[in-house]
Amino acid sequence: MSTGGIIDGKAFAAALRGRVGQAVGGLVLEHGLKPGLAVVLVGDDPASRVYVRNKAAQTVEAGMNSIEHRLPDDTTQDTLLTLIAELNADAAVDGILVQLPLPGQIDSQAVLDAIDPAKDVDGFHVVNAGRLATGGAALVPCTPLGCLLLLKDRLGDLSGLHAVVVGRSNIVGKPMAQLLLGANCTVTVAHSRTRDLPAVCRQADILVAAVGRPEMVRGDWIKPGATVIDVGINRVPAPDRGEGKTRLVGDVAFAEASAVAGAITPVPGGVGPMTIAVLLRNTVEAACRRRGIVVPAL
Repeated sequence: MSTGGIIDGKAFAAALRGRVGQAVGGLVLEHGLKPGLAVVLVGDDPASRVYVRNKAAQTVEAGMNSIEHRLPDDTTQDTLLTLIAELNADAAVDGILVQLPLPGQIDSQAVLDAIDPAKDVDGFHVVNAGRLATGGAALVPCTPLGCLLLLKDRLGDLSGLHAVVVGRSNIVGKPMAQLLLGANCTVTVAHSRTRDLPAVCRQADILVAAVGRPEMVRGDWIKPGATVIDVGINRVPAPDRGEGKTRLVGDVAFAEASAVAGAITPVPGGVGPMTIAVLLRNTVEAACRRRGIVVPAL
């Protein structure tokens, strides 16, 4: 387990990527299997472009095949759905990830629903969401699974702990709650309409903030000794760094919270690095499941 009050997601993610690389090496030697991850980028959003480049680099570093499809901003939905159908049918592709957000002319949900659930390494397909909710074997969204891995590394057995998840998105909040239920926590899902939200948060042994509001969760919202997972990544003005400069902050007021919490993830360097590492983990899992191979312990 980690020590100290800061949960180092960057170090944990690096170790996880190392374990994925070892697992891939074993799959190549024992089964001739080199998992393949296909990433589809539509348009030229700068943040998405950087993210896709990092995914590709880390996929190759882990010994897997990286397949990239870059489509212009004016791509039609039919064109994108045709590409997904081809990737679904391609035996060399084990994971399919369509980078969000998509341009306005494309219905994101229709695209996500078109991905073969067995290759849905983002875990967004309704079939995987349903399996997660009912305790079945599912590909799980990368960010909440990364949060769970950090929590288990820090706390060990989570049974009986009261977890409060602030945020109810399909990408983080809802799957995070399902994962915590699966780990035998007592789970409260809170949101912007929750009455006396600070009081609800103060009940939490584990507090997961995933609301997308800079530093909304204050230090006096936190039970002394609680473990705080900050999923937020918000860019805010930083005039002390110069005109027009910005800095990254989470959904939790870090300086206040770290004085109260028993453990806390920083922003940056906490949850963020876990997302791509878990994506690689999910790709290995998908590749093994599709072929009836035992999934390596990662």
